[in-house]
Amino acid sequence: MTAYAPPDQARGAGGAPSAPALEVRDLALRIGGAQILEDISFTVPTGQIVGVIGPNGAGKTTLFNLVSGVHQPTSGQVLLAGRDVTRASITQRAVAGLGRTFQTSSLFPGLTVHENARLAAQVTQGHAISLFTRPRRTDAASTRAGELLEEVGLAHRSQHRAGDLPHGDKRKLEIAMLLATDPQVVLLDEPMAGVASGDVPSLTEVIRGLHRDHGCTVLMVEHHMEVLLGLVERVAVLHFGHLLALDTPEAVMADPTVQSAYLGESV
Repeated sequence: MTAYAPPDQARGAGGAPSAPALEVRDLALRIGGAQILEDISFTVPTGQIVGVIGPNGAGKTTLFNLVSGVHQPTSGQVLLAGRDVTRASITQRAVAGLGRTFQTSSLFPGLTVHENARLAAQVTQGHAISLFTRPRRTDAASTRAGELLEEVGLAHRSQHRAGDLPHGDKRKLEIAMLLATDPQVVLLDEPMAGVASGDVPSLTEVIRGLHRDHGCTVLMVEHHMEVLLGLVERVAVLHFGHLLALDTPEAVMADPTVQSAYLGESV
């Protein structure tokens, strides 16, 4: 496979190339004597969906933790739309337009589906979170929550406890809550994990809607290869903390080095 060359970026004001939505420069993490990630560099142009694959222990979740601010890198930079956020907090990155879902659910399980979405909308609108004040049906946060639940296909479950939802619907609710923050860049960490096969198509369509309807740039880790290859425009392959390849799905799947290191056989 030839070395990756980033595509032309979209033009900004005056015809100058605009910064990519997300850029990672020489990112590395060392813990004790162990090198977890080393010299990871790539860009995600605005509006693209890029997948991240690799065997267990390759560093995929660690990469997401560094990009989202959960951990700080040993060296390297993370930029959002050209702005260096390497030392920014999780909250500061969220304000800058970065949103993330996790492998495990981050919902309030004892609250209803609508209450979860409403809380996310409250924060975005500059209000303090209130678990105890019953909102008016017509307040802005409640209205926004209803719109987002309709969009992800959960309006009919709005009064159900979030903790009682099947995995697929929990993922949809997490995405609705994410959309309430109006993110420009979204990190999805194994969204299909634990999701029943019958729920995969509708969840896939919700993820596609992030890109199509909201213009979000998406970076996603996913082991469900059929889903990932049907969504993404490029695939990054991590292997033992190194970026092994970054190319179109077709090129990556045909690469003998990738097949040997990750897939184990021809595909």
